[in-house]
Amino acid sequence: MAARGQSFSGMRGLSTVPSYVVMQPTTLCNLDCAYCYLPFRATDQRMPVAVAEAVAAAVNPWAAAGRFSVVWHGGEPLAAGREHLADLMAPFDPEVEHHVQTNATLIDDDWCDFFARHEMRVSVSVDGPRARNGDRVNRGGQPAYDRILRGVAALRRHGLPFSALAVVSQPGPGLATELYDYFLELGCDVLGINIEETEGVNTRDNRHDSSAVTAFWAELVAAWRRDPRIHLREVEWTLRYAAAVLDNSADGVLPRQLDPIPTIGHDGSVTVLSPELAGFTDPRYGDFSSGNVLHAPLAEILGGAVATPWVGEFLAGVEACRVSCPYFGFCGGGHAANRYFELGRFDGTETEHCRNSKIRLLDGVLEHAREHQ
Repeated sequence: MAARGQSFSGMRGLSTVPSYVVMQPTTLCNLDCAYCYLPFRATDQRMPVAVAEAVAAAVNPWAAAGRFSVVWHGGEPLAAGREHLADLMAPFDPEVEHHVQTNATLIDDDWCDFFARHEMRVSVSVDGPRARNGDRVNRGGQPAYDRILRGVAALRRHGLPFSALAVVSQPGPGLATELYDYFLELGCDVLGINIEETEGVNTRDNRHDSSAVTAFWAELVAAWRRDPRIHLREVEWTLRYAAAVLDNSADGVLPRQLDPIPTIGHDGSVTVLSPELAGFTDPRYGDFSSGNVLHAPLAEILGGAVATPWVGEFLAGVEACRVSCPYFGFCGGGHAANRYFELGRFDGTETEHCRNSKIRLLDGVLEHAREHQ
């Protein structure tokens, strides 16, 4: 099913037009989650409006040509405040879709009015029931769970749909069913599951027993199939790939080129491919940025991003994956940040993230299918 021996033509080079941009309105986060990768979340470095204006100059024509999203991602984006966030959003044309990834602790009726007025799509970070949220604490080390639930209650009170994003640190028997049932009751309409990653300032080990992770994904599929009211991000993508393999069209699943996914830092710096690299520096690569929108147009920066030394090294790693990994058609060569933070460079191949969230995900979906055929 991993299409061994098949040649995949997609994911060659870097597209010059992204499908979305990530914007960092502030580096500040009011929480201090144990697994967070962000380096400057204790300081409030806010994005100037001039940065948003420069980004909008590129984004507005892209949005006029087709669907386009701006994802506000901090820090905690709501820590920037409604007035400042509104000022940052103002330069973007109405065709641009706005999304926000939030810990929900600051959401109240006023924020819900803001989301509705700006037609903003909300995604909430929460790891399941209270006992599963031990890593999500405030700066005093106190649990944030009750405040998260108050924010979710406000969204539901205002009839605002929302997605959820959960981090799983220790996959084990029964957990997938527990999580899926919880999110059904929570009321989200889309769910993403991330196996904890070793990246950024989070150096915790993410190695797990392969059979435990595979069983976790298989159990999650089973829970979803019993009551598929939630769009389950990872599972639905996997099923799409599996169907393509069966009808011999798997080479058409991956995009032709990699999405550059530009992350615009609070200062206007542009980091491509992995938001998790923004804010970090390395003796070999410098600060990982490919330019700054205050000094050059975003389209021009993306057009020259392949000349950024680490990007070229990453593309070489993608080609190494293409020729060596039977899962390439499903994965597309992995993520830059996972390679860097796990392997110390960008042209390596398999990472623990690959194993946990790609290889064992596909194996888990197939295991479920074999058991229920």
